[in-house]
Amino acid sequence: MDNKFAAIIVMGVSGCGKTTVGRLLAEQLGWSYIESDEYHSPNDIEKMSSGIPLNDKDRWPWLKRLHDVLLDHSGKNQPVVLACSALKQSYRDLLVSGLDNIFFIYLKGDFELIHQRMRQRQHYMKADMLPSQFNALEEPQNAIIMDIQQSPEKIVEKILAQISERI
Repeated sequence: MDNKFAAIIVMGVSGCGKTTVGRLLAEQLGWSYIESDEYHSPNDIEKMSSGIPLNDKDRWPWLKRLHDVLLDHSGKNQPVVLACSALKQSYRDLLVSGLDNIFFIYLKGDFELIHQRMRQRQHYMKADMLPSQFNALEEPQNAIIMDIQQSPEKIVEKILAQISERI
């Protein structure tokens, strides 16, 4: 790939596999990887650790920080994979404002499968908060949709097959 900016945003509810798929995808492409969880404020992490879901007011500063990171990568022509819930269309619009060559990958799965996965992991976002994620979710209209029942490796393979000519 030539040295031009592109971003792949791997999105979906907590526990759908964004981090795993995002890291594998970035590794396969040789791109930078951004974990959106690392950009939450200490207050947001404390709130989620206490079992309190974030609201829009909590999420906007976090999304603005992530947008700034994407702008920085764009300014340096550094392609990037971002793992971010991006649950609402307004969130996705903010993330990509002023940017081109962005691809959304929506990791889609049913509540029971994701809930089971969340109960098996160590994360501040607890399984009991999953309903709030599904309640906030506005499924994207312009995304590549991947069924999370497949292995992460198979998901990455399918993503690469769909976008390889466009990046």
